[in-house]
Amino acid sequence: MTRVLSGAILVALAVAVVWLAPAWLLFLAAETIAALAFVEYARLADACQLPIPKIVSGAATMLGVVGVTSTRWADDQIVGTAVALDAVLMSAFVVIGAMTLAAWQGGRDALGRAAAAMFPVLYLGLPIGALVAIRSREALFLLMLTVMVSDTAQFYAGRAFGRRLLAPAISPKKTVEGAMGGFVFGAAIMTIAGAWWLPAIPAALRALIGAGVVALGIAGDLFESMLKRSAGVKDSSGLIPGHGGVLDRIDALLFAAPVYYLVVKYL
Repeated sequence: MTRVLSGAILVALAVAVVWLAPAWLLFLAAETIAALAFVEYARLADACQLPIPKIVSGAATMLGVVGVTSTRWADDQIVGTAVALDAVLMSAFVVIGAMTLAAWQGGRDALGRAAAAMFPVLYLGLPIGALVAIRSREALFLLMLTVMVSDTAQFYAGRAFGRRLLAPAISPKKTVEGAMGGFVFGAAIMTIAGAWWLPAIPAALRALIGAGVVALGIAGDLFESMLKRSAGVKDSSGLIPGHGGVLDRIDALLFAAPVYYLVVKYL
């Protein structure tokens, strides 16, 4: 019951922010999610004995969100942002590299520390920024709906028909049959709902995009599970009752959002 109630509240908040909130509130929500997800990521890095400069790496991650949204929508107007993405990435690289150099004590972890400190800019900042940069509310909600429906279908299809493990070394519960259910229902939602929300894209291409979103979502889910397993934890945090942490809820979107953003932008 706790999981169902928490899930319902999360869905209601997501719908309200996407459909009803002005652009500045959507941007603020994205930055809040990025901050919470970064805190969880930093804990995973600490558990893997790869401590990172949290203030610098966290600030770079937050600015990464800003950088991707170099143009974003506000009602019918495009609003420019003040921070360019190339400036964020180049500055983060130089500063984080210098801090790793200063902090290194002669162990065999220099590359791991530097990579772990830079990675959240790419893993969190860019994908979350991509969500904000999708200028159509309908297209953004369609992505979120596809991922939510796919996740739900994977869960119930896996419970009902699951026999073969999809990635036993990473996730002991995710099954091939569950993934197939996610592909069927996720692609169906993208194809059907996309007739209203992405009408310029042909139905066959919408189905292909839906399948791609599901595949990327599964990869994102497994990737975050790999990080947690490496860190020796079950959930990224206990922030959301019955669901774990923010990373546990957005892991699929982190892989799906950048590709979907490019598809919507250029198609």
